[in-house]
Amino acid sequence: MFDRRLVMNFDWSLLATAVLISALGVVNIYSSTYPHPPGVTPLFVKQIYWLALGFGFLFFTLAFDYRTFIRYGYPFYVCCLLLLILVMVIGRTTSGSQRWLPLGFISFQPSELAKLGLILVLARFFTEREDAQGYDLRNLAIPFLLLALPALLVFKQPDLGTMVLLGLIFISILAFMGVHRRAWITLAIACAVAAPIAWHFLKDYQKTRLRIFLDPGLDPLKTGYHITQSKIAVGSGGFWGKGFLHGTQSQLRFLPEQHTDFVFSVWAEEWGFVGSFVLLFLLLLLLSRGLKIASTSKDRGGAILAIGLSAMIFWQAFINIGMVVGILPVVGVPLPLFSYGGTSLITTLIGIGILMNISMRRFMLGP
Repeated sequence: MFDRRLVMNFDWSLLATAVLISALGVVNIYSSTYPHPPGVTPLFVKQIYWLALGFGFLFFTLAFDYRTFIRYGYPFYVCCLLLLILVMVIGRTTSGSQRWLPLGFISFQPSELAKLGLILVLARFFTEREDAQGYDLRNLAIPFLLLALPALLVFKQPDLGTMVLLGLIFISILAFMGVHRRAWITLAIACAVAAPIAWHFLKDYQKTRLRIFLDPGLDPLKTGYHITQSKIAVGSGGFWGKGFLHGTQSQLRFLPEQHTDFVFSVWAEEWGFVGSFVLLFLLLLLLSRGLKIASTSKDRGGAILAIGLSAMIFWQAFINIGMVVGILPVVGVPLPLFSYGGTSLITTLIGIGILMNISMRRFMLGP
């Protein structure tokens, strides 16, 4: 029987924030791809199709109790691993990366879904293994294995950005769960030791990106071109911006990947500091609502899910914006709900749907 309390507790503020960010993203994609080639469906129209599908998935997640998703965390996680393996076998290669599964007239990126898989499986694991005294390294062997499997498969594609995101989501959940200080110190030392070793496993272009991050002038006309043009676009926007469709860096196509990875640069150039502040405020509003849902969740599993999903959105936005303004290396991470891209958009909207699910059921009792 339908419970009216679900409608009474519907999280309109979270939904409205997601809709507003998505709508601004469509407007920005229109500008970043203008003028549109004749005879080709404009990317902003395709983004609207993806949004319709994504919001369909969002409302679909509301039909089930969020604890159902936790219950099936392990099967969903295994499916994500199988898809990542399948990418290595029949995946489509673009720009040197084998990340997409061809599904007829569309392509699907399993590494995006792996972020949800990791969050769900960690929620299932920590829900079943509660430790009031906190967790040490012995308790974290299985969680580290759950992280390592998808992270290594994603790194193999190669997709350094998503691998870093998986690690940051994992660390965020560990921080929430209460890991002993000694374990954090040990992990920090292990990372410091492993960093020089990991350097030798990076692709040449990944090493070059890290060098360019330290010195953008090292190769300004090739590898350093991306970040140089991005910083020019962001800085030239000034306080009010140059106006819609009047960004010189974007309209003259100086900005690479300006509808995906560098979409924030287009927005900052056209709408300036004021527009950038509005977008950042909306993203922070999304994050704060997610953290509020975590703090008011009626059970441990819901809180872990909310923390993981909030971390997924926050770190993705932080890395993307940090990348385009030059304070982080270029790793190819889209801006949530704002960049063009179907799989990333749908994954984020599913995550927001689960957050709304947790919020709607926080006052409902029962198993």
